[in-house]
Amino acid sequence: MTNQVSSNAPTAWEFFAGGGLAGLGLDGWRVGFANDLDAAKARAFRANHPDVPFHEGDVGALTPADLPGSADLAWASSPCQDLSLAGARGGLAGRRSGAFWGFMELMRGLEAEGRAPDRIVVENVCGLLTSGGGADFAAVCAALGEGGRRVGALEIDAAHWLPQSRPRLFVVAVRGDAPPEIAGPVAPFHSARLVAAHDRLPDAVKASWAWWSLAAPPRRNLDLAGMLEPDDRVAWFSDERTKAALALLSPLHRRRLEAERASGGRRTAAGYRRVRIEDGVRTQRLELRFDGMAGCLRTPAGGSSRQIVVVVDGGRTRLRWLTPVEAARLMGVPDAYRLPASASAGLKLMGDAVAVPVVRALADGLLAPGAGRRAAA
Repeated sequence: MTNQVSSNAPTAWEFFAGGGLAGLGLDGWRVGFANDLDAAKARAFRANHPDVPFHEGDVGALTPADLPGSADLAWASSPCQDLSLAGARGGLAGRRSGAFWGFMELMRGLEAEGRAPDRIVVENVCGLLTSGGGADFAAVCAALGEGGRRVGALEIDAAHWLPQSRPRLFVVAVRGDAPPEIAGPVAPFHSARLVAAHDRLPDAVKASWAWWSLAAPPRRNLDLAGMLEPDDRVAWFSDERTKAALALLSPLHRRRLEAERASGGRRTAAGYRRVRIEDGVRTQRLELRFDGMAGCLRTPAGGSSRQIVVVVDGGRTRLRWLTPVEAARLMGVPDAYRLPASASAGLKLMGDAVAVPVVRALADGLLAPGAGRRAAA
């Protein structure tokens, strides 16, 4: 799966790499090093990127001596569990998201040797904007601004390219030949909550802030149905299991389903189980969306995060689990990618990953201009 690139291509290091999806999006770049702590993700990375030097272990245990040569870009999709709205919101002090500081210590060590990348991207959930009352976001921006980098952020939803609702925050720091800046925030990638987070930054951090400009993509022409496997290649729920799942529908979602049944055509929906408070009681519900979009892929811990495919065809309703292959497609991953044999491992790999087209857009619009000169020098 490793991209074929020229010998003088710009070089990237991929931290918290998972299965290497950021590297897939870096068309024309050479990934010169990668790292991840998770053994299953490490196996997937090695299977798909056999030529990339890979270190399995804690990023905090790495030293500059472990990294070969120099790089133009360090990409860090740091753990989000302690920053996600679905998590405990421990912030950067949390055990997992605190790994960001191990990454930053490595960057500082490289800086002392004159080998630190001029471009750094930190990808995380949008909860980083409000975590710790905004203090975590300020700390990240301040750290990335060290060494004279300009720092800005973009909130990007993979839904601009793929039929999956997946908003993520990308903090981009650039030094040297930086991409053009704009005077202020513009839609769609500078959201109201990002603007509010910027307004809360200390003046010293604002001094290095940049409003990066990224062109809006053309209108998306993919929908969920086009990503799915043929009906005869997947395992459908039994009638009993289907009935039990549909019993979890709220009155609103049941009416939506009945309306689609009445149309007589074939319609596809994404379904996901959520716990809602109804009359003061925690109630599990199955919620459906018939807008051609999947919900945000998540890791399948506990089962409630696994998405269900619902197909209404001629008045008949069938349900099944979303497969790992389909999850990979919803992340922009080609079918040639080698997924883990276990469905749970495959879904976890994709649920923790970064969408490939988003990386490609950032690389083309912000990271590639001026990159590669270090290697060519």
